[in-house]
Amino acid sequence: QVQLVESGGASVQAGGSLRLSCAASGYTTSSTCMAWFRQAPGKEREAVAYIYTRTGTTYYADSVKGRFTISHDTAKNSIYLQMDTLKPEDTATYYCAGDKFARAASFFVGGRVTPEKCEIGYWGQGTQVTVSS
Repeated sequence: QVQLVESGGASVQAGGSLRLSCAASGYTTSSTCMAWFRQAPGKEREAVAYIYTRTGTTYYADSVKGRFTISHDTAKNSIYLQMDTLKPEDTATYYCAGDKFARAASFFVGGRVTPEKCEIGYWGQGTQVTVSS
């Protein structure tokens, strides 16, 4: 049974930082696409960042580019989201997500991960991030 368990959500002031963690069990994260999504109240879920765990290539939504960093630790079978310079509009529930399949590097054009190439099939339960002004 696949489980993705997020942690690290908290309430912080604008300009602060948080680091979210996602620990996987029953799921091998060594060569696949994983991502962080978020959903604010009354809004649709949106993609924040993707990583192809085998090579470490990443993709970011424009709204977080330069402020958020997604990373992966094979030994801990986990991914992370470092969030810096947080803004009130970053307030949301953040979800860890994983591809349905393992992926070879040749699957990605030029080895670069892109959202349309990731077939998300597994979700965590979410962790709340609240940023106050």
